[in-house]
Amino acid sequence: MPRLEFETLAKLTEHLKHSTDLTNAVFQSLDLTKVEPQLSSATLRKNVLLGCKFNDAVLEHFDRPLIFPELPDLPFNPYRSLLYSPEELLGGYQIGDVDSYKSTIDGASYHHYLEHRGAASMDAYVTLARRLHDHAMTDALQEFIADKKVVAIMGGHSVKRDDPVYLKIARLSRELVHAGFLPTSGGGPGLMEATHLGAWFAERSDEELVDAVQILSEAPLYDPIGPWLDTAFTVVEKYPVENPEHCQSLGIPTWLYGHEPPTCFALQIAKYFANSVREEGLLAIATYGVVFAPGSAGTIQEIFQDACQNHYKTFGHASPMIFLDEEYWTVKKPVYPLLEKLATDHDYGQLLSITDSRDTALEQINRFAKLLDADQA
Repeated sequence: MPRLEFETLAKLTEHLKHSTDLTNAVFQSLDLTKVEPQLSSATLRKNVLLGCKFNDAVLEHFDRPLIFPELPDLPFNPYRSLLYSPEELLGGYQIGDVDSYKSTIDGASYHHYLEHRGAASMDAYVTLARRLHDHAMTDALQEFIADKKVVAIMGGHSVKRDDPVYLKIARLSRELVHAGFLPTSGGGPGLMEATHLGAWFAERSDEELVDAVQILSEAPLYDPIGPWLDTAFTVVEKYPVENPEHCQSLGIPTWLYGHEPPTCFALQIAKYFANSVREEGLLAIATYGVVFAPGSAGTIQEIFQDACQNHYKTFGHASPMIFLDEEYWTVKKPVYPLLEKLATDHDYGQLLSITDSRDTALEQINRFAKLLDADQA
C-alpha cells in the first residue's frame, strides 16, 4: 500500500478531518508546529519527516520517526514539494538589468553549483543536497503528470527566434494543447522555448503569437549579456496567461547548462542538478510520443536514448518518434535512415515517421493516442 504523502498543511489538515491514522505517512517540508494540536490525537508511527520544522512538543507525538533534517546554507530547498514556477525561479529579475539575474533563485543556485565544482563536486554535503532536491523534483513531477498525456518536443537550443522553424514549433505546441496534450521540453532557449511559447498562447490568436515572435526576435539568440530575458518578459507582460489550466506546459532544464536560464513561458518547471536523470526522465514521461525538430549533438543523443527506451519498452510500451524536417534528418544529419535500419523487425519501427508538416505530426500523435487510450481503458 503506497504511503500517504503530505506536501501542504492544507492537505494534512483536510486528511485529519476524516482520519487520524497517519501510519507510514511522509511529511515534506512542512512547519508541523502549526498543526501540533491536531497531531496530538493522530496515530503517528513509521513516519518520514523531510526537512520539516518541529519542536519537542510536536516530536513527542511521533513514534521513532525517520528524520531528514533541514539543510542550511543552500540557495535551494532540497525537500521542496512542488514544481517550480517561472515566477519563483526568475523572481527578482529586472528588465534592463542583466546582473539582476544573479539574485534570482535560479541564478543563485547556478552560482552555488559552479562554486562547488559543478557536476564534479566532491563535497558530500552539497552532492547529497542536490540528490535530495532531484528526488523531490521527480516526486513532484510524477504527481503533476499523473493524469496528463505528455508529448515531448526536442530540438536545438541555438535555433534563432527568427528562424521559421521556431514559429513552426510554437504553432505545433499550441495545437498539441488544443488537442489535450501536455507539451514538454528541456525548458531552455531555442526550440525548447518555442515549445512553451506555443502553449502560453494556447488561448490567443495566431496574429498575437506572430507578434510575440517578432518581439522576441529583437534578441534572436541567447546571450548572457544581451536582452534575451528582457524580450521574454516583455512578451509575458504584454500577453499574460489568463487561464493557466488551459496553457500548461512542462519545462525540464538542468543547472548543468545553467548559463542558459529557463524559459519563462513554461508554467511548470522541474529543474534538476543531475543532467543524466533529467535527460532520461524527460524521454521516459513522453508516453504519447516525441517530436524531433532540427538539433545537434544533444538532440541526436536524445534520439538514440528514446530509441533504446522504445526498443526495450522500458516504460511499458513504445511510443511515436516523429522527425520534423525531412531534408535535415535524411541529408544534413542522416539519423533517420540509420534508425529505420535499427528498428527493423521491432515494434517501434512502426512508430517511426518523418514529415515536413506539423499537421501530419499532430495527426500521428492523435492516432496513437486513440489506440493507447483504448488499450488502457
